[in-house]
Order: sequence, then C-alpha cells, then structure tokens
Amino acid sequence: MGKATLHALGTGDGWAGDSRGRSAFVYGLGGRTLLVDCGEPVSSRLRAAGIAPDDLDGILLTHLHCDHIGGFFMLMQGFWLENRTRDLTVHMPAEGLEPVRRMLDAAFIFRELMPGELDFAPITASEPLQIGPVKITPHPTTHLETLREHFQEKYPQGFEAFSFIFETEDTRIAHSGDIGGAADLEPLLDQPLDLFCCELAHVEPAELFDLLAGKPIGHVCFTHLSRQYRENLGVLKAQAAEALGEMGVTFLEDDQLVEC
Repeated sequence: MGKATLHALGTGDGWAGDSRGRSAFVYGLGGRTLLVDCGEPVSSRLRAAGIAPDDLDGILLTHLHCDHIGGFFMLMQGFWLENRTRDLTVHMPAEGLEPVRRMLDAAFIFRELMPGELDFAPITASEPLQIGPVKITPHPTTHLETLREHFQEKYPQGFEAFSFIFETEDTRIAHSGDIGGAADLEPLLDQPLDLFCCELAHVEPAELFDLLAGKPIGHVCFTHLSRQYRENLGVLKAQAAEALGEMGVTFLEDDQLVEC
C-alpha cells in the first residue's frame, strides 16, 4: 500500500445520460477517509467500494453544480437510515450553507434524526482547514465566472468554485475541481505533487499537457473528460504520453483505485 489512495467513484462530465457516474472521489491519506464531491449515485458507489457511513472523516464540495452535489441528499438520508454515529462536517462554498440546510429540512432529514452531529462549514480561499493530520488548502477557480458576469445582478451570490491541496508530513495531493482555464491550476503546481487529479472538460488538452510537462508530479489522473475528448480517448492518451514523458498518467474510469 502506498502513502495515499484515490478511489474514483464517479468520473463523468456534467451531461446526464452516459454510463459514468458524476463527480465523486474518495481520498485515503494520513489515516483519514475524505469524500470530495457527491455526484450521483455516490451512495451506491460508496457501498460498492466497501466504504461504510462511519468510515468517512469529512466531505468537501468543490462547488454547487448538480453533477457535483446531486447525490448529496440521498447520501445524508442514507447516513440517517444506516445510523451513522460519528460527527461529520461538510465543507462547501458559503453560498450553499443555508440552501442545503433548508433542503435537508424540506426532505425531512432533520439534524435530530442523526445519531452524530452534522455540521456545515464554509470554505474560504487560501484558508487551510484541518481534518486529523491532513491539511487542506482551498484555492479558488474561475469555473463560474461567466455565469457571474451574466447573472450576479439578478442572483447576488458568490459563484464560488474551489480546488484543493491535501498535505500530510510525507504526501502532497492536488484535486483540481472544475476550472475556468489552465491558469487556475498554477497555484496547485508551485510545489511537487505525489498525485494530481485534474479535470479535462473545461480546458484544451494540448494547453493542459503543455502546462504539466516537466512539472514534478508523481502521477496525474485525468477525470471529468468531456464527451468529445472521451470519444477520441486513444488519440488523447497518445498526446499525453508524448507531452508528459515519464510522468505516470491515468485516464480515470469509474471505480478505479490509484495509489501513490
């Protein structure tokens, strides 16, 4: 067993209808089990992976698009019915705190039904949070900036989206979340990485591969591939191999486990 693991529960893009699950990833490092995003059908994928409700030490939501949180409410209902006993904090963009609480109440998943405490905490850019020995630093992305430009006057909310750096004494992992462009990745790459889980739906592959080439990354895992890229996966793999050389590269499939 390596220093850390990444279990890809769902690797699909934002479009409904193909066989892939939506974004959900379980990281195991520092003796902690962390769930990043809750795209559907996260509940059944966790069960299939042998991860019980009480196994999770924390949940982080990169942003509030439904392909990243669409399975969250069923997950919470499962925690209630399966009698999760441990306290749990869900970290998410601040704009989601009250709507998510209200939706849980509207769905009759009241806090009083949970044997353990269920808490929600806002993510603040560049402000680290700690889950056991794991330090997690959020970095903002511009994924929602176009929507902000068009709709913030009518819908005055934060339009926040985040990537994460996970660090223990001997491991450094980056998770890109959804991005607005390759420049969003630069804060994640300023130090060596053991593992980098990077989305490939909102950036041109050639630009992304050029950015990553020569960087001190032990292993890069591409996920969230748009359909146009997935349909030409063989060509894409060849381009990545040529650009990235000896770097370990995986194009993630659902239920795939990667160690670093």
